Amino acid sequence: MTEKKYERLQEYFQDAYNNNSYVKLLDMKLDHMEPGMAEISMVIDPAKHTNLYQVAHGGALASIADTAMGVACGSVGRRVVTLELNMNFLKPAHEQCKVSAAGRLIHNGRNTLVAECEVFGGEGSLLLKARGTFYAVGQFDIETEK
Repeated sequence: MTEKKYERLQEYFQDAYNNNSYVKLLDMKLDHMEPGMAEISMVIDPAKHTNLYQVAHGGALASIADTAMGVACGSVGRRVVTLELNMNFLKPAHEQCKVSAAGRLIHNGRNTLVAECEVFGGEGSLLLKARGTFYAVGQFDIETEK
């Protein structure tokens, strides 16, 4: 992929994620993207992200990890859907903590892709490790994307 096409792909992802209803609901932000890698962040809001113990709900953390890994797959031009997720929750994320998810593509096969993700808390503590398998449903044709 040429540098110009990659810049258009980055713009497409920024626009898509700024306007995606689920991403907006959880207040996720696409911070960085490069081929095979993506970083997503969100601040744990007690009104929408926490469980009854006032720490981040596992589903909210799984969502940011899945999103980071999906964008990492997309960053190489592949359209994917999630087939499988594995989450290892290591530490809680407390209210108002900024969490950052770093997704990294580790396998880019003909039909499936595999990615890993680490989610860190505000002070750099590892909160979650994840791995996902994704099914390729197509390629991004950045010339025709809306």
